Order: sequence, then structure tokens, then C-alpha cells
Amino acid sequence: EVQLVESGGGAVQPGGSLKLSCTASGFTFSSFAMSWARQAPGKEREVVAITSGSSTYYADSVKGRFTIFRDNAKNTVYLQMNNLKLEDTAVYYCARGSGARLIEHDYWGQGTQVTVSS
Repeated sequence: EVQLVESGGGAVQPGGSLKLSCTASGFTFSSFAMSWARQAPGKEREVVAITSGSSTYYADSVKGRFTIFRDNAKNTVYLQMNNLKLEDTAVYYCARGSGARLIEHDYWGQGTQVTVSS
């Protein structure tokens, strides 16, 4: 059974940092691209970062502030978020797959809340 479990969310002030983790099980982690997506209140879920092989992709809204990386030995993908802004407030999900479209991901975690407020 494929499982993705996120952790690391919380509340932070603007300009602060958080590091999200997603631990995977039930499949050969190193063989799959992994992504982070987020869903803000009242908005559609959007993919913000992808790691696929040696390549990474970032949405324009997070480019230069967020970094996605993985540790295949630990079956874990991370999202380092720096210089957080109010508009980064959302539930963050990790997902298996690549591509900017949600349909290109077949498994999702339960999500972790990130709240940026002063």
C-alpha cells in the first residue's frame, strides 16, 4: 500500500522559514518523481515544486524561495521554504508524480498546514 506522510507544518511569521518532510512507503521511492502542491483557502490546489531525476521545477510564485530535495535512502522528500509570505498560507501536500497538472500525480498525502501570519 502506497503511503505518503507529511510533517513539518506550523505557524510562522512573514520572512520566516519552515522545512516540510514527506516520508513514503509501499513503492520504490527512488524510481518516481515527487512533487509538493498546496491549496490555499478558497483556491484550487497547485503544484509548486517537482523533483524528477536530476531536474527540479518550481512555480513562479515560489521560485528562489523554496527548494525541493530528496533523500532516497530515507524515502523522504523535503520542501525547504524560506522568506515565507502571507500568501504562502495553505495546506501543503506531497504527491507521487511529476508535471504541473494534478492529474499527473497518482498518490497524495494527507497534507500539513502552513500558516504565515504576523
